[in-house]
Amino acid sequence: MALIEARELSRVYSLDAGRVVALDRIDLDIDAGDMVAIMGPSGSGKSTLMNLIGCLDKPTGGAYRLDGVMVDRLDANGLAKLRNQKIGFVFQQFNLLPRADAATNAELPMLYAGLDRKARRKRALDALARVGLADRWHHRPMQLSGGQQQRVAIARALVNDPRLLLADEPTGALDSKTALDILALFQRLNREGMTVVIVTHDPEVARHARRVVRFRDGRIISDQRQEPARAEEGLKELQAEAAA
Repeated sequence: MALIEARELSRVYSLDAGRVVALDRIDLDIDAGDMVAIMGPSGSGKSTLMNLIGCLDKPTGGAYRLDGVMVDRLDANGLAKLRNQKIGFVFQQFNLLPRADAATNAELPMLYAGLDRKARRKRALDALARVGLADRWHHRPMQLSGGQQQRVAIARALVNDPRLLLADEPTGALDSKTALDILALFQRLNREGMTVVIVTHDPEVARHARRVVRFRDGRIISDQRQEPARAEEGLKELQAEAAA
């Protein structure tokens, strides 16, 4: 069953220099439980697509349905509510509050959901345990490595039990080993049933998805399924090389 359904989806910007077609009438379905990499160079339309499927922007034309909801018909409040209920975001920059501990950072999306403090803390701790940080909940970002900070960001994305995990260049600020560690976490979450969409320019990241959709000039130029590389195996290879 398609979680994401886009039909003739377009986004056009009117700038001083003229009209810019960022996304040009694309059709795209993404099934629940899939793991998809959206690839393309700068200006290809992949970031515009991310903003649309993430309910951060509205299309100029076409239709977009997320988990059965017609997104293009929603106003700003409707978009905000849908984002909070259905989507967890992970970005290249971790965007953590520097003076707050990991649990408090993970709680942030729940402030908009109206949960009481006790319920927020339980969900945050559960999410941190899910990403392997059960013993780091009281640490502030400066006390955590880059990979651990990204895990806190992923926990924050999971606390509202979203239908979609949307990651924008999530390994761009990490070294190779830590990047594989984060990709292994995404693959585990996907095996547990989470739909994962990763927007990236990096072919090495895309190798770990089940499907790769490539963009150029606002259009889809290829859409292929693949046998994903296993990030856990890549980690073992790096560890073996380091030990040699």
